[in-house]
Amino acid sequence: MVTKNKQFKVIIERDEDGFFVGSVPALPGCHTQAKSLKELQTRIKEAIRLCLDVYRDDPKYRQRIGNFAYEPSFVGMEMVTL
Repeated sequence: MVTKNKQFKVIIERDEDGFFVGSVPALPGCHTQAKSLKELQTRIKEAIRLCLDVYRDDPKYRQRIGNFAYEPSFVGMEMVTL
């Protein structure tokens, strides 16, 4: 059986405690955190796999994805000083 690789956009931020936080807008509720970017990469892959398992088994989650998921298009980042 051949499986097609899927790509997901992950938004990565750093919180006030210094943890990296990753979220996947295409999969509502799919997010995790870690102390390093390397650890975050491992954890976000695990979170995506878990969400995809739920997607396969739960019609309510599939509907939620249809209603709330989005694929962001990165525009940029800007610092504003007042």
